[in-house]
Amino acid sequence: MKNLGLLYAFLGGAIVGAGAAVLFAPEKGEDLRRRIKDVLRKKGILCTENEIDALVEQLTTEIDD
Repeated sequence: MKNLGLLYAFLGGAIVGAGAAVLFAPEKGEDLRRRIKDVLRKKGILCTENEIDALVEQLTTEIDD
């Protein structure tokens, strides 16, 4: 159970980090998505292009609210 909480904390941190990158990076969307995907892969999280797009869309929606 402790490991599951650690995994959720890690994933939450990765999502927050990706959101911060979206907010503060003056890059084109395509370049930013590639950078997010690279960072997640380095952390051991494999994501497809569709999952990255969905994450960016979710973060954008939450930021706009």
